[in-house]
Amino acid sequence: MTKKDECCDAMVSTPFSKTSLYQADATFTTDTGTACKLGTFRGRPVVLAMFFGSCSYACPLTVTDIQAIRAQLPAELRDRAAFVLVSFDVARDTPAALAAYRTQRDLDSAWTLLRGTEDSVRELAALLGVKYKREADGAFAHSNLITILNAQGEIVHQRPGLKGGIGEAAAAVVAAK
Repeated sequence: MTKKDECCDAMVSTPFSKTSLYQADATFTTDTGTACKLGTFRGRPVVLAMFFGSCSYACPLTVTDIQAIRAQLPAELRDRAAFVLVSFDVARDTPAALAAYRTQRDLDSAWTLLRGTEDSVRELAALLGVKYKREADGAFAHSNLITILNAQGEIVHQRPGLKGGIGEAAAAVVAAK
């Protein structure tokens, strides 16, 4: 029997592979307040990054890079792929703050903005290889990593750093479909 999750349009009907991030059982909350598990993105390629909404340097560049990746995709894939931002600022990035970020950055419905508990965020960060640490001023020191998942939730490409590698990441999304 298949089950449709409220968060996304993906259908879940068979077990995930051993290397799928979708095995993680953590539930996140979208910027609209809806519960969402990563497995609901199954069936389409995902471009995923961790960020925090009040970041004034690296995170905006990462979002701009993801927008550039999206722009390089063929139209049909651009409309089918998921673009996911997961915040590691569990205190400040409430659903309302994420909704404001969506508006500020003009992110359409292809984007999903998520927040989770400390544990779920740490688990996802560990699975992705993202390191982050809250600084005394409330900002975060963090890795800058864009991850491409295939339709089964397996990591097929990671673009570390800021700027560059857009073409390779877009090609990985095309191959991941």
